[in-house]
Amino acid sequence: MMNNKKIWLSSPHMGSTELLNIQEAFNTNWISPMGPHVDGFESDLVEFTGVPYAAALSSGTAALHLALIILGITPGDEVLCQSLTFSASANPIVYVGSKPVFVDSEKDSWNMCPESLEKAIVERLKVGSKPKAIIVVHLYGMPANMSDIMSVAAKYEIPVIEDAAEALGSTYNGKACGSFGTMSVLSFNGNKIITTSGGGALLSDNDGHIKKARFLATQARDEAPHYQHSQIGYNYRMSNICAGIGRGQMEVLHQRVAQRRKNFERYKDAFNTIKGISFQTENVLSRSNRWLSAVLVDPKTAGCTREDIRLALAAQNIESRPLWKPMHLQPVFQHSPYYGGNVSEELFNNGLCLPSGSNLEDEDLERVVNVIYGCLSV
Repeated sequence: MMNNKKIWLSSPHMGSTELLNIQEAFNTNWISPMGPHVDGFESDLVEFTGVPYAAALSSGTAALHLALIILGITPGDEVLCQSLTFSASANPIVYVGSKPVFVDSEKDSWNMCPESLEKAIVERLKVGSKPKAIIVVHLYGMPANMSDIMSVAAKYEIPVIEDAAEALGSTYNGKACGSFGTMSVLSFNGNKIITTSGGGALLSDNDGHIKKARFLATQARDEAPHYQHSQIGYNYRMSNICAGIGRGQMEVLHQRVAQRRKNFERYKDAFNTIKGISFQTENVLSRSNRWLSAVLVDPKTAGCTREDIRLALAAQNIESRPLWKPMHLQPVFQHSPYYGGNVSEELFNNGLCLPSGSNLEDEDLERVVNVIYGCLSV
């Protein structure tokens, strides 16, 4: 008989103080987008990441949009962006009227390939269009090759926006992901390693950038007794209630990282000797929060495809998901320049994200493993 309990890919996992913080916000009537929890949550993020300034916002997408505005990206400019990512990494480029230029991934980390990045810059310079920013993503929590990427960026004097939406709790060379870029983006969407139900943050070591972000995020209201606006603003600030949830989640973040890394080790132990199954790999400098555990399935040796496994899991009420479809293959970006080979395309064709929530039980993981084994030629 089918076990009908739903196993989700990555569901929210609450701690013990989130509800107390929400109740406190109600008791004090701090329901607006501003309040003590917002200030406290920003301080928590600063302490955790080591980045001195943070603005709590309504989403990671909003944070990325503001980062582009603050860097002065304007219509007609080009912005380099990792192709293998969620569309939220690329959409804000279009929000500001600019043009995305997509870059392929490297095979091990699945993140932006530094060689393809430099090739893209050189080729754009040849046609007289120097990119104005680089958006690099830590995919599924795996740190990108920040040493080489930052070296390339410095060589051509191009600022880096670090999309760490999936990587809170990950580190590269001992530094927190989100602490490398001119500005960095976090997400607290419902499926992330911690959540505020919906929300994000912008980080920077430049106090002026964060002050500008807060100003723009509150409708760019000038200092005046009346409502006066000298530039276009946005309704992008995080609410005090959501920030209260975030403060509670920050208390258990280390536990959530440990639990997700444990999930990954369970999958790795189960399939490490199986031909045709491989994983996104850490190098000596990187430590992933393992937000999502993902496998690559080689149909030639595994005896099945990624899609065979996905459908088998779905038949058992288990949610899984293909890797992100590369942006350069998306209809909306089909005319955008792309540099690199077919690494991101192969990852998409063969990759599958497995249930990874920190609230999964041992029997849940066992169900997932058993269904996958039933698909393999072992």
